[in-house]
Amino acid sequence: MLIYVLIATDRLEEKQEKKLRQNLPELQAALQAYAEANEANQVTLINDCESDDCEDWQLGISQPIKKHIQLNFPVNLFNDLAKKYEIDCEVGYIEDGEREPVSYFGKHEGQGEAFLIAEYLGL
Repeated sequence: MLIYVLIATDRLEEKQEKKLRQNLPELQAALQAYAEANEANQVTLINDCESDDCEDWQLGISQPIKKHIQLNFPVNLFNDLAKKYEIDCEVGYIEDGEREPVSYFGKHEGQGEAFLIAEYLGL
C-alpha cells in the first residue's frame, strides 16, 4: 500500500498561514532529510509549494507500507513537526494516482497514533 502524509494547509487562519510561510524552509529541509535518509524504503518527497495560496500547497511524503509497524517512523516524524511548528497533518493512501485521506492529526487534531492510523488504512 502506498501511503502519504501531508502537512494540512487548508482552512488555515491568517496567523497560522503566516507561521507556515515562515517555517516553510525548515519544514522542507526536515522532510527532504527524511526522504533522503529513507531512500532505500522508497520514501518520496512531496514538495509542491509554488502557489501564492497556501491552501494549494502539497508538502509531505509518500511511502510504500506493508506492515503497520512501518507507520511508526513517518507518524513520529510528523508528530514532532506538528508539535514544533504547530501544524496539523493529513494521512491517507494513494490508489490509481488519487489521494484518499483517512485521518488527521497534529497540533489541533491531537497526536497521531500509528496503530490507529494502520487500522484506518486497513493494515
